[in-house]
Amino acid sequence: MEIKRILDEIAGSRELPAHSHLADLSQLTETELTDFRHVFSEMTADRRYHLLARLEELAQDNIELNFDIIFKSALSDPDSRVRKQAIESLWENEDTALIRTYAGLMERDTAVEVKAAAATALGKYTLLVEMEEIDGGYREFLSQTLLKTFNDASGNIEVRRRALEAAAPLTIPAVQDAIRHAYDSRDERLTVSAIFSMGRTCNEAWLPVLYKELKSPDAEIRYEAAGAIGQIGSENSVHHLNEILYDPDVEVRQAAIQALGEIGGKEAKQYLTKIAEDADETIREAVQAALAELQQRADLNIW
Repeated sequence: MEIKRILDEIAGSRELPAHSHLADLSQLTETELTDFRHVFSEMTADRRYHLLARLEELAQDNIELNFDIIFKSALSDPDSRVRKQAIESLWENEDTALIRTYAGLMERDTAVEVKAAAATALGKYTLLVEMEEIDGGYREFLSQTLLKTFNDASGNIEVRRRALEAAAPLTIPAVQDAIRHAYDSRDERLTVSAIFSMGRTCNEAWLPVLYKELKSPDAEIRYEAAGAIGQIGSENSVHHLNEILYDPDVEVRQAAIQALGEIGGKEAKQYLTKIAEDADETIREAVQAALAELQQRADLNIW
């Protein structure tokens, strides 16, 4: 279908076109994007949001489709929900030009949800820096920008949390200090983010703290601790996770199961196999997924 026809269909109907028609919006040229933006701007905010969500769904189902030029254009949309959706739709895009765009949104956007989403998006780039998949020159900008946001005690707590979580992979003392500061705070939300961030550091020095938090009376804390232990990936953690495989909270159990799959090894496999016949179907499915992950990693000699 020609682009003009699909744009006419979008403009002339109250319902969004079929998926097969929307697929024609993939890989627009700059000229086609200009035409698209004209039609897009005339839509209600609700329709713009739902269109982006549909395009993201299409791209996830078909790797040959790419709507990133549309998502990038929507980062400056007047509606905050559309801007947030645009950020989330670009999650797999590793264009470093987006780093400063996201930093600007995190620092200056008027909507908290957009600022928080932008902070989270920057976390992808801190990981890429640590993996040396993008220029290490971005490290200083990312660390300074994210830590400035986290350290601003007057800032919104959700934005500060996401900034800390995004900064966590950066192996610099200031990030470790920020995690410790958040953990020692009296704000439960910051504590949760600190525990999550410990996992993103992949630093075994945090394991004693995480083992302690597996015994927390708070299920959310136990859940995050189990997930963080899985990310760090030390086989010494396996028996600690085994202790919460029968946690009263099903989500905590699932987190422990997933962590065992990520850590792998003979002992983890034994623990998982032992509960594979659990009466809870949700747990059985989680164990099967963990065992598949464990086997795949073993086949690839990841451990």
